[in-house]
Amino acid sequence: MKFQLAINLERLDDSLAMDDVARHTLEMVQMAEAGGFTTAWAAEHHALEMTIAPNPLQILTWWAGHTSRIRLGTAVAVAAYWNPIKLAGEAAFLDLVSDGRLEFGIGSGAYQREFDRIHPGLKQSDAWRYMQEMLPVLKELWAGDYAHDGEFWSFPTSTSVPKPVQQPHPPIWVAARSPITFDYAVANGCNVMSWPIARPFAEAELYKEQLDASIAASPEAPRPTWALMRHTAVYDSADQWMVPVEAAQQQLSQFENLFKNLGDVQDGFPATIPMDQVTNAADYEPTTLSENLLFGTPDEVIAKLRRYEVLGVDEFIYYASLGLGLDEQKRSMELFCDEVIPAFS
Repeated sequence: MKFQLAINLERLDDSLAMDDVARHTLEMVQMAEAGGFTTAWAAEHHALEMTIAPNPLQILTWWAGHTSRIRLGTAVAVAAYWNPIKLAGEAAFLDLVSDGRLEFGIGSGAYQREFDRIHPGLKQSDAWRYMQEMLPVLKELWAGDYAHDGEFWSFPTSTSVPKPVQQPHPPIWVAARSPITFDYAVANGCNVMSWPIARPFAEAELYKEQLDASIAASPEAPRPTWALMRHTAVYDSADQWMVPVEAAQQQLSQFENLFKNLGDVQDGFPATIPMDQVTNAADYEPTTLSENLLFGTPDEVIAKLRRYEVLGVDEFIYYASLGLGLDEQKRSMELFCDEVIPAFS
C-alpha cells in the first residue's frame, strides 16, 4: 500500500495568521515528499476558511515550484464551476510546469452553500451530470481540435493550450461514494478516491463492494487504482488520544454545518453545530472517533492500516486537515514518515 497526502490551508477561527497557515501547508507537503508519499492533493472550495482553496491548480502550481518528485493532484476540481476549455488549459499548464506530475481529480462538489454562490440554481444532488459531461470533453480538448454542443456547455472548435506533458492525458481520478459514480469512473478508465468521513470501517467495506460490482460490470475496462481517505493523526503516547479527537469534533461540526446546510457562516467561518443537534451525533462520540479515524500511536495506526490493506486499498490518503494545531500536525507527519510508512515498504 502506498500513501498520499490531502491537506488544505485551514483556519477554524481567526487565531491563526493566513501566512503562517500557508507556510505550514507547504512545509507539510515537503515533509510528505521527503518521507515517501506519492501524491499531494489540493481541494477546491469557495468562501470558506476551513478549506481555503479557491483554485486547486493554483495551489498545486505553488507546490510544484517547491518540490521535485511528489505528484500533484486536484481532489477535486468541481466540474460545474468550470468552463471545459479553461479547465483543460490550466490543468495542462500545471502538468507542463511540474514536469508531468499532475494527477487530475474531478468530482461533483460537496456543499449546497457553494453552489448557491458559484452556480446559482444548481442542486448539489444534480451536479454529477456536469462531471459526466465534462470529463470526455476534457479528453477531447487535450487530444486536439474539438467542438462541443452539449447540455451544459457549447463551443466552436477549440483545443487545450498547452497540451499536457503526459499522454494521452494525466491520470484521471473521480471522487466516488455512490454506485452510479463508481460505475461511471470504472467504465471510463478513471481511478477512484473515496472518503468515509467519520463512519466506521464498514463504510469502507461498502465502498469496496461497490467498486467490485462496477469492475465486474465493465470487464473490458482497466482495473482502477483505489485510494481511500481518512483523517489521520499519529501521537507519541496513548494518553494523548483526546487531542486529535477534540480537534476533529470541532472541524467535523463545521463540516456538518456545511454538508447539511444547517447554520450560518460569518466572514468565511462556519458556525460550530452542537453535536446533539445532528442526526448522526453518535458518529462523533470521542471513543467512536478515535476508533474510526486513523488516530493512534505508530503501532496502533499501523494495525488500523493493515485492515485497509487487506480490504484492497491501493493508496491510503492521509487527510491532515482536521483543525489540529500546526505543531501537532508536524509531529504526526514525522511519526508517520519515520515509523508507519517503513512498515509497508
